[in-house]
Amino acid sequence: MDGVLVDTEPVHFQAYIKHFQELDINVENDLYQTFIGSSTKNIYARIKEIYNLPNELKDLIGRKRELFAQEFEKTTSVYLMKGVLELIKELHHGGIQLIVASSSSYDNINSVFKKFDIDKYFTHKVSGEDFAESKPNPAIFLKAVELSGHQKEECIVIEDSTNGIKAANRAGIFVIGYQSAESIQDYSSANKVIRHYNEITFETIRDITSPTLIKK
Repeated sequence: MDGVLVDTEPVHFQAYIKHFQELDINVENDLYQTFIGSSTKNIYARIKEIYNLPNELKDLIGRKRELFAQEFEKTTSVYLMKGVLELIKELHHGGIQLIVASSSSYDNINSVFKKFDIDKYFTHKVSGEDFAESKPNPAIFLKAVELSGHQKEECIVIEDSTNGIKAANRAGIFVIGYQSAESIQDYSSANKVIRHYNEITFETIRDITSPTLIKK
């Protein structure tokens, strides 16, 4: 979701920065970049270990989610990625099943889906909070495949992060890397890389996947 459907990364960044300031820790940008695509739980597990924080993990996670909710509520600059709504509608109209598999919490996923009224296009939501490990662990994508009722060879992942692309690779799923203009993530292991959603269509997805994906 984050960075693929909607650019909430700046909101997450502001929430993390505020929390890091509260915790009186200095997280360098190079380290922060390695967090992108990971769940909040796994990020704070690493932060707690690296900075030897005495705080309980659940308290760190809870406070960050409070800060994200505050930032998300007041921001006026969060939009769906350019062209993604048109692609969602096109795929849905053509009978392609859509599932979101996000490292974000269910609260964050539902906030975004409600804000942009896109629930009706997706059959399932999978959150990283359900898993012990986050991307690049493939568990979240394997769960999405299971929920879809299809084989992984019939599925495609669209990802914007290095960790997400690695997770799709490890799951054995064809992955399209979405590279925004500002991104400094690694897309070298993606099967296909796009820079705008007009580069893929219903026909693109249909030709990559099995015909059994199409509803009769």
